[in-house]
Amino acid sequence: MEYRTLGRTGFAVSEIGYGAWGIGGSMWIGAAEDESVRALHRAIDLGVNFIDTARGYGESERIVGAVVRERAGERIYVATKVPPKNLIWPAPGGLDPAVTFPGEHIRASLETSLRASGLDAFDVLQFHVWSDEWVGRGDWLETVDDLKREGKIRAFGVSINDYEPANAIELIRTGAVDTVQVIYNVFHQEPAEALLPACAEHNVGVIVRVALDEGGLTGRVDASTVFPEGDFRERYFAGERRAEVGRRAQAIVDDLGIEPDGLAGVALRYTLADPAVSTVIPGMRTVRNVERNVAVSDGVRLTDKAVGQLAGHRWERNFYQP
Repeated sequence: MEYRTLGRTGFAVSEIGYGAWGIGGSMWIGAAEDESVRALHRAIDLGVNFIDTARGYGESERIVGAVVRERAGERIYVATKVPPKNLIWPAPGGLDPAVTFPGEHIRASLETSLRASGLDAFDVLQFHVWSDEWVGRGDWLETVDDLKREGKIRAFGVSINDYEPANAIELIRTGAVDTVQVIYNVFHQEPAEALLPACAEHNVGVIVRVALDEGGLTGRVDASTVFPEGDFRERYFAGERRAEVGRRAQAIVDDLGIEPDGLAGVALRYTLADPAVSTVIPGMRTVRNVERNVAVSDGVRLTDKAVGQLAGHRWERNFYQP
């Protein structure tokens, strides 16, 4: 496993982290808790030391906390998220931060997360949505600073709204944030234009989510794919989207001359090619997925030629929207 520094936090985190949304049972159907626990332990065995969860991920905080406590003595960094008080994802424009992240809500959510996980503190506390309209407004920053002084959190971050990477640059420039979490992948390359350079300039850690496009960049989604009833991917890949994703994934395979099973690894290496990226957090619900994804952290980087070829497969869109 290779490690990178998470911005100004100084945390040496595994460049492949663990995205724990899928193990919580809230929107991804089919996760078995015993297998999730085995997957988490296997990831840690292989050097993963950064786990990302959230208050809104069902049982995820409880499962993660139990595993981390079992591994007492090993330095494992855990990040969680505070949901907006109004429970609206993503944050629309025009909202006052008193509606989304008032101080009392931030504190109450954190205390609930600490109880659920059994942990004494979180290494990173993130807002689960963000709007740069909130910079300099509300009492959220005062509360964050208080929680740091109390030792309940060690760093503060935001999870940037889906496909809105420019909507955190003002916050980054203030110096108030330690990390940002953002969607970044072969299809969605916009973060590399302004967000990642801003993070590098201001020493802000970058946590990449959706590096595999919710499965679209694994090569295993096409027109014939069927997801379990109730799984959010039924909506994400609705209508003709599965067929289009399948065609575009195959185009990448053909362009790079790789085997279809190698697409996921190439997609992860693409996000790691930018030195501003601190860690990438694919969802890993099985031991098999852990072993496949962690194998990418072998010190081998994509060639400049391959990165250039992948740049030609940019496809900006937002499947989270209807």
